[in-house]
Amino acid sequence: MDSGEHDDEAAVTRWTPSTVHPDMWVDPDDDPRETGAEAADERGTLLGSLRHFRLTVEMKCAGLDAEQMARRSVPPSTMSLLGLVRHMAEDERHFRRMAGEESPRIYRTPEDRDGDWNGAVADPAVVEDAWRRWRAEREATDRFIAGFADLGTRTGEAPLREILVAQITEYARHSGHADLLRERIDGRVGQ
Repeated sequence: MDSGEHDDEAAVTRWTPSTVHPDMWVDPDDDPRETGAEAADERGTLLGSLRHFRLTVEMKCAGLDAEQMARRSVPPSTMSLLGLVRHMAEDERHFRRMAGEESPRIYRTPEDRDGDWNGAVADPAVVEDAWRRWRAEREATDRFIAGFADLGTRTGEAPLREILVAQITEYARHSGHADLLRERIDGRVGQ
């Protein structure tokens, strides 16, 4: 087995619905991340980037069932797309904690610091709950940010703009993980 595959792993064929570029997730005209609007200022640029990467995570999970969402595609890692959604819900709260808000953890506990990943099991109710919580946390973060006219405001560990850039970086990092996880599940590739 010089390919690095295990006997019990089915071969996955790479594919994309894109007709313009064979390495894109969707055709550029169908990409919901591309609004055509140019950001007028720092806030618009940062929030546009955050929106882009949030949508990327959502797109990479589209059309998958509970088993596929929970599949740990890169052993021995505990990472799965479902765990990633749960992790990002935790991370939205972490963002607000860094900015000074009281936001208790959702999945992680002192006994299980990886509860967001470990609790990502192939159960439709767990998947539904993860999506609901992630969307609620995104909305809470958006309301939190909207409450500040100046991104230079320091409410916690650093100025809000620095915490926002860290949040964008976290999403960008995990968008790359989502690319690989999704490709391993069903072969779908893309930017």
